[in-house]
Amino acid sequence: MTATVYSESEVKAKLESELPQWFLENGWIRRKYKTSGWKATLMVVNTIGHLAEAAWHHPDLTVSYAFVIVKLCTHDAKGITDKDFELALKIEQVIGWQPAKQVNADGSKSALEGTPNDDARFKYIKYD
Repeated sequence: MTATVYSESEVKAKLESELPQWFLENGWIRRKYKTSGWKATLMVVNTIGHLAEAAWHHPDLTVSYAFVIVKLCTHDAKGITDKDFELALKIEQVIGWQPAKQVNADGSKSALEGTPNDDARFKYIKYD
């Protein structure tokens, strides 16, 4: 099945409406996730690795002490396709999940407190 490749203007419009933290650069959609250090960086990389393998669509990653850069492009289609947008959205949902801010369907707050940000020993993602 041949994937439809989005034009540059279509990619930019879709990113603006669905993935505002992502941007188009040199034919890739990309996002930088800032972390609190190496342990958190490895957790982000492993999470993205799991999602990519489950999707069978693999991003390019740049990994450093306190950040991970994710780049997506559908190589065999030579451009940005729905595969890239869908995987980016799933990565965004999982990496950006903050249980303490979650409201359940019944309006109650989540029983999960989330990672404490006020103690450097436990800091995790630097959420936007």
